[in-house]
Amino acid sequence: MSEAPEIKDRIDAQIATDDVVLYMKGTPVFPQCGFSATVVQILSHAGVQFQAYNVLEDPELREGIKSYSNWPTIPQLYVRGEFVGGCDIVRDMYENGELAELFAGDKPAEA
Repeated sequence: MSEAPEIKDRIDAQIATDDVVLYMKGTPVFPQCGFSATVVQILSHAGVQFQAYNVLEDPELREGIKSYSNWPTIPQLYVRGEFVGGCDIVRDMYENGELAELFAGDKPAEA
């Protein structure tokens, strides 16, 4: 299945506008699935500001993001325009320190 050009353009714009974008079920305040809640908790605990999009309110986005990333599940995390992964990948990256390294890339390196 391929996404319509309109939804691809919308997703391109969304992930270009914000450094950290989370496509999730529900909202950060009221997640509608445990996997989305886990990613929100991890990002919040890491002190990362992010833009969230609730795919439950937008069926076109819900299907479009799966085609866009070629990833079948929600949530999906994008950092600086790059697809990072879903809940299990984000959790693993958080636990092994890779997520902190990814976000440390935003800070200037010390000389």
